[in-house]
Amino acid sequence: MSGRSPLPSEGEKKPLWKRLGWLVVIYAGSIVALGIFAMLIRLFMTAAGMKSH
Repeated sequence: MSGRSPLPSEGEKKPLWKRLGWLVVIYAGSIVALGIFAMLIRLFMTAAGMKSH
């Protein structure tokens, strides 16, 4: 076990743009995943004969 912590200490915070970048990547990923999930549900509903007019 090494003495180095995986989390940054108070003195070595990551730059703001990196932290915001991760926030944007996670947010965009969740929106994409939700869109894929919605398309799959729509596909299964259409295959089952439920069509929207």
